[in-house]
Amino acid sequence: MLQSILVIKLGALGDIFLALDVFHALRVHHAGERLVLLTRPAFTALGAKMPWFQEVWTDSGPKLWQVGQWLALRRRLRAGQFARVYDLQCNDRTGFYFRLLGRDRPEWSGAARGCSHPRPDFTGQRLHTAERLFRQVEVTGVQRAGRADLSWLDGPVEDFNLPARFVVLVPSCAAHRPNKRWPARSYAQLADRLSAHGVGVVAVGTHVDREALNTLVTLAPHVVSLAGQTDIGQLVALARRAVAVVGNDTGPVHLMATVGAPTLVLMSGESDPVTMLPNGPEVGWLQRDALTELGVEEVWSGLQARWPLFATQAGPATPPPLG
Repeated sequence: MLQSILVIKLGALGDIFLALDVFHALRVHHAGERLVLLTRPAFTALGAKMPWFQEVWTDSGPKLWQVGQWLALRRRLRAGQFARVYDLQCNDRTGFYFRLLGRDRPEWSGAARGCSHPRPDFTGQRLHTAERLFRQVEVTGVQRAGRADLSWLDGPVEDFNLPARFVVLVPSCAAHRPNKRWPARSYAQLADRLSAHGVGVVAVGTHVDREALNTLVTLAPHVVSLAGQTDIGQLVALARRAVAVVGNDTGPVHLMATVGAPTLVLMSGESDPVTMLPNGPEVGWLQRDALTELGVEEVWSGLQARWPLFATQAGPATPPPLG
């Protein structure tokens, strides 16, 4: 009989991309079985494109007082008749989902008290998020299956006015995390450096990031701004064409690093590079407690140190002043 398996991963975007190799391992382990992903509305469309799941369910995130929605969620979870649940979110909300199911619970991998396959105790261990997820599912017998194939993730970029060679800048970040932003003025000075060395610059972000992107383009008019014009597939397509990516510790940087773009992440004291560095083959990072303390010269040197091609491009022998 075909078994059904539920995988819970609610977000955010960077967390989703840190879990892709685990999704792949679960698909290999449960070959021929029905896998269902439960995620936030923002990631339902992305989940539907993933090759590892037969269905994607949307978690609307009901509030405590929305009793009707909680009851509907319980009915749906019970009706799913899942043989096992992999709770890769492991927070209070998903722990409550475990309790919602009552006595007839399926096997459950996660942090919920009383579950059949509790994740290991990571107290005192600074492990990368992806490593924690792998160690959690290994308790159930799931083996690592290598890097996930991401060839399915793509998007059209032919209509964008892209330079022949370019670096992608990501000056964005969640609106409620302003301390994780390197100043837009600094991004503009970096863009001038790149342009002087024959490398074009493309900036990406959503409508939430419009102020930072507008400041960047005002100070560096040569930058191609794609503010609010790119979906996840198009960001990936840009990453695959880019010389490098430079950005804050935010979701788009994670996804572009994951598909292989050489990536330099700028981290404030609110980020931990040991546990949350993007999961890509060519990733570097620079960190200051306050990103206002991180100089353009250091970022420029960080790019040259990891990817020396910047130092060999045609351009003035002496970089332009920082201004």
